[in-house]
Amino acid sequence: MGKFFVSILKVVLVIVVINVLASFLYARFDLTEDKRYTLSEPAIEVVQKFETPVIVDVLLDGNIPPEFSKLKTETIQLLESFGSKNNNIKYNLVNPLENEELVEQTVAELQSLGLQPANVTVEENGKVSNELVFPWAMVNYNNQTVKVPLLKNKLGSTAEERINNSVQQLEYAFADAFTKLSIEDKKSIAVIKGNGELDDIFIADYLTSIRDYYNIGAITLDSVTSNPQKVLDQLKGYDLAIVAKPTQPFTDQEKYLMDQYMVQGGKSIWMLDQVVMEMDSIYAGGGEAIAIPEDLNLKDLFFKYGVRINPVLVNDLYFTQIVLATGEGNESQYNPLPWLYYPMVFSHNNHPINTNIEAVRFQFTSPIDVLENDYQKTILLQSSPLSKMDGIPRIVSLDMINQQPDREAYNNGNKPLAVLIEGNFTSMYKNRVKPLKLKNTMEEGPENKMIVISDGDIIKNQLRNGRPLELGYDKWTNSFYGNKEFLVNSTNYLLDNTGLINIRNKKVSIPLLDVKKIELQKTKWQLINIGLPVVLTLLFGLFFSYYRRRKFSA
Repeated sequence: MGKFFVSILKVVLVIVVINVLASFLYARFDLTEDKRYTLSEPAIEVVQKFETPVIVDVLLDGNIPPEFSKLKTETIQLLESFGSKNNNIKYNLVNPLENEELVEQTVAELQSLGLQPANVTVEENGKVSNELVFPWAMVNYNNQTVKVPLLKNKLGSTAEERINNSVQQLEYAFADAFTKLSIEDKKSIAVIKGNGELDDIFIADYLTSIRDYYNIGAITLDSVTSNPQKVLDQLKGYDLAIVAKPTQPFTDQEKYLMDQYMVQGGKSIWMLDQVVMEMDSIYAGGGEAIAIPEDLNLKDLFFKYGVRINPVLVNDLYFTQIVLATGEGNESQYNPLPWLYYPMVFSHNNHPINTNIEAVRFQFTSPIDVLENDYQKTILLQSSPLSKMDGIPRIVSLDMINQQPDREAYNNGNKPLAVLIEGNFTSMYKNRVKPLKLKNTMEEGPENKMIVISDGDIIKNQLRNGRPLELGYDKWTNSFYGNKEFLVNSTNYLLDNTGLINIRNKKVSIPLLDVKKIELQKTKWQLINIGLPVVLTLLFGLFFSYYRRRKFSA
């Protein structure tokens, strides 16, 4: 027995020594196949900037459904990974609905802050119940707070896909929040005016979404006739130009100005309509209107970069809905109906911009021809395989809602609708007569990027009582689309020098428990988990008692 106790004492001593050493030497090992707990270098660089505490409140404490428990665990693991790189990163688990007497008041307060809850249907032991969960985190630093959505919804996704999508975007979501809090020198974005672009109130939500990252200003191009050099110098003070649904043609002077801005390194996002058609025109015309071409005098500019927007309409069987009223007076009913000229565009997840985003809504869009030249072109969004092109001029009528589409005609799909162009930009005016004189012009420029989108309304938010709603939200059908995320990702990609947005390409796979299998085999596994240890303990006790009797009886 003496030797036995000596052995036990040695084991205890070794454990104590290991724990003492562990308090001085700390290491984390990521043994997962997809390396989901290994932070990307851009994320590490961002988090290492903080010299005072950053407190992250995770609103996933308390009794939450199983799928959110997994999301909670993954969130904590990720925050601990951030904390291992900078011990100023701290987190708290918060149950926002802990006080049952104040649930309604708390929900209203959280919603007023923009924290929308997830309404989860839980089925357990044959009983179905609905629970509210707030899958959000609040990152607090120096009297600033940034909201981080933890749940990533995608249309038609299963519970497992929803959790995988959510975990996949966690690192980028938190790294993005840390970037907002640590940014010192903001880059600048110019909203181009002077050619009938959308009013600010219709792009207000997009501008609000990016103002934490960037300084925003406006440049009016129509003053180019009086002082072109001044306009170009002002424009060159911005890192990115946004052209949102112009309706008046660009003059050659304005076009040359934009050409020089891009050739000299200015990034740009062009959202253009090549067909004149609005739902308001159809309503005002008694249910129909004529679609005609839109000439913005930009064809040669984009042809130089290898893209051409065709003046035809995309008619797509993957559609979004519009709402029409039927009946009169108090008996009116508002019904969501299919509208084939409003494509629902799903991403192919082939680029950090479009990875893991919700379907994007287009309105009266046109296909983009991608031409062969020296520029690298990436198709970010395209129509579905079940789409066709309708030529113009044509009458667009609400009567098409009542007509059964001929599915065999929808065989001309997969047309590009948003294209990223990258390369060393060359002026379209190279070896040509210039429309005006400017100082320090360039014909061959440095590496640059721009995005061309064949729908001006992709950036347009709706209004309610004269106030802008969230971009991508349709108040008539109460549906959310991924327009804002797509455009914010596009902006960040064009202006991101750190590679932070590339984190969005990270792939993770979270194995979830099979709920039906759990229900069927619950009793068996309960017996194994509870009964087996008891049986093994009893057997060990009997064996040890037998062993002692044999040893000492001799």
